[in-house]
Amino acid sequence: MAFELTWLPAVLVRAGLKVAEQPGWVNRGLGSMAGARGVMCHHTAGSPNGNMPSLNVITNGRPGLPGPLSQLGLGRDGTWFIIAAGRANHAGRGEWRGITAGNSTFIGIEAENSGTEPWPAVQLDAYRRGCAALLGHMGAPADMCVGHKEWALPRGRKPDPHSIDMDAFRAEVAAIMAGAVAPPPLIPRTTAEGRPTLRRSNPRNPPFVVKELQRLLGISGENVDGVFGPMTEARVRAFQRANGLVPDGIVGPRTWEKLLA
Repeated sequence: MAFELTWLPAVLVRAGLKVAEQPGWVNRGLGSMAGARGVMCHHTAGSPNGNMPSLNVITNGRPGLPGPLSQLGLGRDGTWFIIAAGRANHAGRGEWRGITAGNSTFIGIEAENSGTEPWPAVQLDAYRRGCAALLGHMGAPADMCVGHKEWALPRGRKPDPHSIDMDAFRAEVAAIMAGAVAPPPLIPRTTAEGRPTLRRSNPRNPPFVVKELQRLLGISGENVDGVFGPMTEARVRAFQRANGLVPDGIVGPRTWEKLLA
């Protein structure tokens, strides 16, 4: 079954952030996440090498603690990894603003960091902007962004996210939500050059290119499946009609050019 948080990638993409959806994420979770009201910030305490070396553990869990261990992972390069759309095992015992049900109230974010290294500026910027986007979508204030170290009981039980002053972090998140911070530079658009022509039911359609097409067409959630089926074709035809192109449902150079403009 698909869980509730299927809106995660679209919200992060709209905020100008890099997103990588993990296989099976829409159906991954330990139960319902219908009551999400905030975000909880963690660090992974994983390997100091690589962009997101903890991804497998976060997805599948560890001995004594089944995964997913968070809904989101944040790589050192600022990429948001979408791991689960349902409840995750990330909070443990704690309290924040009178709330004690952490796993069913807060979306967990595991940011890759060994717990001793400095935070890359691009990762910290993505951390703040991502939290702001998620809270804005939920209609929650910046105060509903909590560090695991603030949440966990007894106090002092958890150190994450290490070296981040959460009061200052929340103030920066609030400023982003208020529009007082310039948006991030747009991820450079790639050109149509070298992209294959896509059409319905073509077995040679590369799934990762079809997923890019689907996102460009505004398709989101579990429907970003890499399959050029009837829904994707209908969206292509509608886009072509709206942009003065022949509405043949085939994504060739002219359609790619318009999509990437």
